[in-house]
Amino acid sequence: MATAPEKIVVSTGDPALAENIRAAFELAGYSLALFSSVPEALDEVRRGGTDLLLIDAPGGAASAHGAIAAIRGSAATEGVRIFLVLRGSSAERAAALDLGADDALSLPLDTTELLARARAQFRAHRAAAQLLDKVRIAEEGQQIAHTAFEALAVTEKMTSDAFSLDKRLKIGVGVVFALAIVMAGIYFLFAGSARQQTQVNNAFISRLESGLRNQQDLISQVRRIRSEDQTAASAVGKAELQKQAADLKAKMSDANGTDVAALQKELAETDARLKRVEQDDNAAEHLISSDVDSVCLLHVVVAFQNTQAGKRLRYAGLNPKGEPLQDSDGNPILTLDGTGPEVTLDVFGTGFLVSPDGRVLTNRHVAEPWWKDDDIKTLTNQGFQAQISSIHAYFPADPRAFSAEIQEISKDADLATMRVNMQDLKRPVLQTDPSSSGAVSGEPIVAMGYATGLAAILARTDEDTAQKIVDSSNGDVSQVLAALAGRNLIRPIITQGHIGDVLQDKIVFDAQTTSGGSGGPLFNHQGKVVGVTVAILKGFGGSNFGIPIKLSEPLITQ
Repeated sequence: MATAPEKIVVSTGDPALAENIRAAFELAGYSLALFSSVPEALDEVRRGGTDLLLIDAPGGAASAHGAIAAIRGSAATEGVRIFLVLRGSSAERAAALDLGADDALSLPLDTTELLARARAQFRAHRAAAQLLDKVRIAEEGQQIAHTAFEALAVTEKMTSDAFSLDKRLKIGVGVVFALAIVMAGIYFLFAGSARQQTQVNNAFISRLESGLRNQQDLISQVRRIRSEDQTAASAVGKAELQKQAADLKAKMSDANGTDVAALQKELAETDARLKRVEQDDNAAEHLISSDVDSVCLLHVVVAFQNTQAGKRLRYAGLNPKGEPLQDSDGNPILTLDGTGPEVTLDVFGTGFLVSPDGRVLTNRHVAEPWWKDDDIKTLTNQGFQAQISSIHAYFPADPRAFSAEIQEISKDADLATMRVNMQDLKRPVLQTDPSSSGAVSGEPIVAMGYATGLAAILARTDEDTAQKIVDSSNGDVSQVLAALAGRNLIRPIITQGHIGDVLQDKIVFDAQTTSGGSGGPLFNHQGKVVGVTVAILKGFGGSNFGIPIKLSEPLITQ
């Protein structure tokens, strides 16, 4: 059974703002009520059923204080979220939060951000409601258990007295005792089953809410990535060194003998650093032209099969917007029967060619996403087995999705090989250097991979194209990838840095990468692969880790 959409009540005297808000929320499937004054909006909220009150406050947070107090002071409006739209600075937004608003936004209003903030509030409310339900169930279970123990105590006393009664009374006591046990067993069986289903739902919600089904969230992520210039740090560093060298030369013309010597030393160090940056840039440019076509994006789709019934987990159905039907708590309704779409998990990673027969090297946790994954392990313990539904590889400058399958899994390292059906595609095999001199601390290194997955690839398009691709996909990841491949937009991100340390089982480096870059090659300054990206930190920056390429030799040589 699908849950009713959240209800939003809006108070604004600005017709243009009202229309923008109405279009945004109704397109997202929410129920909306618009009012031109705050008192009218408050009357609607008091009638019940409202989840979010949005107040346009031209006079600032203080002007909306009375409305906030009215909502917070009424038990009938408990749980209603309050958003304020302000025209002031960050200090005004802070004042709104201090007065009791749940969130505050400034004009001009970004409706995508407004939707994201509203969804975050709704999710928090659902989580709190689920927690209260669990507490209620636990209290009811405790009460039932207490009642059952009292019944057992009474039954025990009756049993001790039954020795002096006739045979029929003894039989009656036995029946009462048996019924008490049966009732307690039925309750605990029901409670356990309900608790298991809740755990399954919660585990999937946390993993699937970050997927493509919430298309506006994906577009917001694309905008954020597009606004961040990932190459700015390198460019600014080079420009700063060039400016510093020019300033030092200017100072030398006006300095005396002692100062000139110090300035010459500083200039020599600056020139050396500048030369090193330029050499790193040249190495990256060489790799872009020669090796990028052999690095592929891997799309792994994972399904979940019940080990007893032998059936895959499915959604109970979809609403007219193509979204999963939800229960009263806002969770997707899952089932083992019916014809709804399968519940799947989309995983993205990177791979690169290591042999002419189409073998691709990547990480084990890309080939088997359930490996060391706590969320999926929880499902396994509840009787669900993760299975590969499909694997497809996408190579730069080719619009096709090439099917792939797992070939070998390393027993000693987070490495695996896949066999890609290359059809008629010809791409060079990347050269590797497993020797101890291949990766040296302090030497430059270049990382190549599909960091941040779909969002980063979509960020290479303009706003209209990205929105069109996402809207036309209807939540289907494969359709988004097909559209991107057809526009020649699937190509890896190339970042550069230096090796921090080389250990027996890992390479520490500072070249930027993030989720999706797992399985990507690490090149030394000679353009040879010396490692495979494996462990990354959330967001760019910091120290990342790679597996020395020598540990992949048993897989490559088989």
